Amino acid sequence: MTDLESSLATIMEVFHRYTEKEGDKHKLKKSELKDMINEELPALTGQVKDQATMDSLMESLDTDGDSELDFQEFMTFITMVTVCCHDFGEHHEDE
Repeated sequence: MTDLESSLATIMEVFHRYTEKEGDKHKLKKSELKDMINEELPALTGQVKDQATMDSLMESLDTDGDSELDFQEFMTFITMVTVCCHDFGEHHEDE
């Protein structure tokens, strides 16, 4: 596989690893999203401990209002994080 194909496969694998912890194995509950952020993105986000932050994040991502994230909603999160990292990197390159 190419680097990009491997990256896509990893994103899908990580999503399913966390959805399988509780309830619907095709959707992330808020607790699963929190675990995934804390375990998979600690260098970028630190530890998410503030419940209000998690509530706000979940509310902004959960476009269908079912209190869970399907894969498309999860990918919105991944896209947001990736864009922020890219913008941060470009900003710091200029310094």
